[in-house]
Amino acid sequence: MIKTLLFDFGNVLAFFDHQRAVRALLPHTDLTAEDLVRLIYYNNLEYRYECGEVTTEEVFAIGKEVGRLRCTLDQFVDAFCDIFWANPPMADLIPRLKRTGYRLVLASNTNPAHYARYREQFRDVLDHFDAIAVSHEAGARKPHPKFFEHAHRMTGCEKAACLFVDDLAENISAARAFGWNAIHYTRFDDLVPELRKFGVRVE
Repeated sequence: MIKTLLFDFGNVLAFFDHQRAVRALLPHTDLTAEDLVRLIYYNNLEYRYECGEVTTEEVFAIGKEVGRLRCTLDQFVDAFCDIFWANPPMADLIPRLKRTGYRLVLASNTNPAHYARYREQFRDVLDHFDAIAVSHEAGARKPHPKFFEHAHRMTGCEKAACLFVDDLAENISAARAFGWNAIHYTRFDDLVPELRKFGVRVE
């Protein structure tokens, strides 16, 4: 019997697009959008940030240098974090699941700046969660087993009673290998029927 439901954040509970940040940063550099994406996102900087290995200030210093940015730290953080928007049917589903009695755990690859922003932006949804597991506190990102071990300590039940929902196939495979049940999220209309296949009660 499923007792704990674990949800990814990005492209499950809410959507995100790094291009929003890039567009906001373009007025502060003479580089192209393609250059900024390659220099800021397609290297190990984002990975290290999401694993808690570098601080926001260090990311800004590196990003400012490689991206030839003329903005302040506050301007950088504001642009970097203004990338999220709601997934309304998920925002409606979460409190319904909570009322049914499930333990809810967020399981997110994220960094301190993004987490601080979306924790406030989506407070109405996230306040229904019993625990939050984020990669920069775990010291590892999904699909690394260390992340799943960190998150599992928050579930309060055996692995077989956990059900994990994520949009990335590699994370689903890793969760199943870890011992959790898992659903690959592609669109909301398919999610509730998949939850019910695992015996999850949905109001």
